[in-house]
Amino acid sequence: MRNDTYTVLDLARRLQVLGDWDHAAALLAAEEGAEALELRAEVLYERFLFQLDGMEAAAEAIAALDPESVQARLLAARLAYTRVMFKLDPLPDDYATAEAGYRFASADPKTHGWAEFHWGALLDNIREDGAAAKVHYDKALQASFQEGDLILESIVLRHVAWRVIEAGDPEEGIRMLRRSLHLRAAVGMRPQIAAAQLLLAAELPEDDPERATLIEAARHAAEDLNLTWVRTGLEELAA
Repeated sequence: MRNDTYTVLDLARRLQVLGDWDHAAALLAAEEGAEALELRAEVLYERFLFQLDGMEAAAEAIAALDPESVQARLLAARLAYTRVMFKLDPLPDDYATAEAGYRFASADPKTHGWAEFHWGALLDNIREDGAAAKVHYDKALQASFQEGDLILESIVLRHVAWRVIEAGDPEEGIRMLRRSLHLRAAVGMRPQIAAAQLLLAAELPEDDPERATLIEAARHAAEDLNLTWVRTGLEELAA
């Protein structure tokens, strides 16, 4: 007989997708298994990433993991990158921590594609080395195709699209941003959908009705989920 009962981890993952990080973390608070601890750390890190608040809680949850596990190294790298990216009291060795963590995780088949993407973003956004970043983005995109990981594809497309637009092909860049949005919408990832709506809107003409719709939808999610940098981006579009 098939068991359709959701486990605590299933429920927490669903809440995470919806951007309900507080309830997801609370649901996992009493769980002691390694998978639950890793998921809780991921949830708290993601909340920090989108809200730019709760850094200490995220750091504590990551520190509670096996320090040599792939997930611990990857999350520690992402936390270090986020501190540098948003200038949130970065530590002197944060860049090195991020790069070492991504290199470590890229060697594991389970995290290879995501680690390559994050490594590319580190080089792209912090070092502003588009050529070096492209090598990692290409590996991540290839992994997304091989594994059928549409979410990874959507994340990579969002970042690659900027370079395509800068290179003089706005039509292709907008197509990539639109596909990124559609892939996220297919699985209902509310925070990531809002981010994609913001980025696509920014590339459309001011009098385009689609732009207005995207801004309206993103604003609703940003207010509902307290998506700090999405809200800031929307304010900049309106300025």
